[in-house]
Amino acid sequence: MKNNAKPLISVIIPVYNGEKTIRETIESVLHQTYTNLELIVINDGSRDLTLNVISSIKDSRLKIFSYQNAGVCMSRNRGIERAQGQFISFLNADDTWTPDKLEAQLKALEANPQASVAYSWVDYIDEYGEFIRHGNHIAINGDAYEQLLIQNVLENGSNPLIRRQALINTGIFNESFTLAEDWDMWLRLAKRYDFVTVPLPQVLHRASSCSVSTNILKMETACLKFIEQAYKYAPKSLQNLKRKSLASLYHYLTFKSLESPSGQKNGAIAIKFLANVIWNDLSVIIQWQTMSEALFKICMVFLLPPQQYQILKIKLKIFFSRRQKVMG
Repeated sequence: MKNNAKPLISVIIPVYNGEKTIRETIESVLHQTYTNLELIVINDGSRDLTLNVISSIKDSRLKIFSYQNAGVCMSRNRGIERAQGQFISFLNADDTWTPDKLEAQLKALEANPQASVAYSWVDYIDEYGEFIRHGNHIAINGDAYEQLLIQNVLENGSNPLIRRQALINTGIFNESFTLAEDWDMWLRLAKRYDFVTVPLPQVLHRASSCSVSTNILKMETACLKFIEQAYKYAPKSLQNLKRKSLASLYHYLTFKSLESPSGQKNGAIAIKFLANVIWNDLSVIIQWQTMSEALFKICMVFLLPPQQYQILKIKLKIFFSRRQKVMG
């Protein structure tokens, strides 16, 4: 696509100590098929070689701004202040996009002028960029508020392309919802604007044992706080969905805890989370595949030494990855 003087899309990457992944992340933006963009990297007080890595990348579209450490919410908000594009997208420092992500989302918004947010599907990769599993792959076109109240359909902060004016009207990222700030933003957008889906897995979310997302108990606290706040302002007609939201959260946390380094502590946490799933949604009991997979992993955590459990996890990951690819 032809470049104009003013970038049409602004991409914002907040990064803190991301020397191992930031180059791959940045290159996934600079190699987009849609080229009329600016890339704003907010260096959030990194203490490793992150700034050196970023500075070594030569591209006129790349803009680097360094601040003292203030967290991902403040970094995204600082990026919004500097953005010049008519559309804005965010990318975590350890995630990547497929080359056609921005072009496909922009086309979706242009074809649906009533929508202000375009999102794609998510797949999960490991620390080495290898496929782990598919995400939820849920398609919503139009009013996304009810479904986003139940679960974060967009799954992470690296997903949507948003009309600038809609983002400004909605307000900044809420710093009181650390670890749930993206879910909060998407829900607030959905309260005012329509969404449109690009039904393709274009966002690759890195599931790393070292990333902040593995701090399961902090994530639980943050998400519970967010759910309470969300239902405080939700219509009376949707209040009955709260337990479904809690079940969805604990379903996610159950499997997230089992992706973390093994140990009986993780197994105990997973049991607690699974009990909360059942408590909030009894229908999960009849979902035998989900239940059996969770129970099997929990048993293995308790029965196997950590090293053997890690080997088993790798073998299971390869098996389920191949099965999912075959099944599409």
